[in-house]
Amino acid sequence: MLRILKSREWFAADAFPIAVERREPQSPFPSHRHEFSEIVFITGGKGLHVVGGESWPLTAGDVFVIGGPQTHVYRNLENLRLINLLFQPEKMRVEKPDLASLPGYHALFTLEPAWRRRHQFQSRLHLSPRELDAVLALVEQLEAELRERPPGFGFMATALFMQIVGQLSRFYGRSRDPSTRHLLRLANTITQFETRLHEPVKLDNLASQSGMSPRSFIRAFRAATGLSPIAYLIQLRINRAAALLRTTNQPITEIAFQVGFNDSNYFTRQFVKILGCSPRHYRRRRGLDGKPAAT
Repeated sequence: MLRILKSREWFAADAFPIAVERREPQSPFPSHRHEFSEIVFITGGKGLHVVGGESWPLTAGDVFVIGGPQTHVYRNLENLRLINLLFQPEKMRVEKPDLASLPGYHALFTLEPAWRRRHQFQSRLHLSPRELDAVLALVEQLEAELRERPPGFGFMATALFMQIVGQLSRFYGRSRDPSTRHLLRLANTITQFETRLHEPVKLDNLASQSGMSPRSFIRAFRAATGLSPIAYLIQLRINRAAALLRTTNQPITEIAFQVGFNDSNYFTRQFVKILGCSPRHYRRRRGLDGKPAAT
């Protein structure tokens, strides 16, 4: 029977959304999934990681992200040692100013988990001993904050978590492994979408930058994300528009242009398709600090 790990069982009573669990060594544990996400650091030993119907060997230095809906299990354990960094992204509400500019961030946190659900997993982050030591030093500081919980621990723990995420993203971006470079090329497309959201997009240019034909690029992007490049970009634009509708009193037409739509009617149709209601109704439902909604 599939086991579901509940958040209340793994996070502290104060519901702070970050936790660290060491498994040194990892003992046999049934196939499971979580109500939270985790970054897994393999610190020693060997084993086999099974996700769905696929599996791959684990060695010290491997780092990967497991999302809540993914079912996984560790097998063939040979003194496998690991650290799980548990987090609840929907509760963290942290700003990520320029993290979107790092292709390694999108490769590790956006593409890898989705790719792992759909296809045999080949690309993954593998740290050198020096890189692993640098990240684990941050993990140890994070553990101390979470264990002692001094005044201000929430701020410090969140800052350390973001340092870890940033460092891993940089390490991923420097990888020279051929399979990893393939995923990074797709991640670079998402980086361009995130940082140039309002700009027109030419698929031929994106495909050329990825070293693929347009047809191969579209097929690879869809395989990694489940969406075509254009559909992915439209979803990003709609999500950004929704954030602006929640947090500003800008006119809806102005928001549409700001996130890259040149036709407000097309913007409205796409908004309804993705979020299930018109921009105006979305804003009215969310409210805006008691101010009248702009149109």
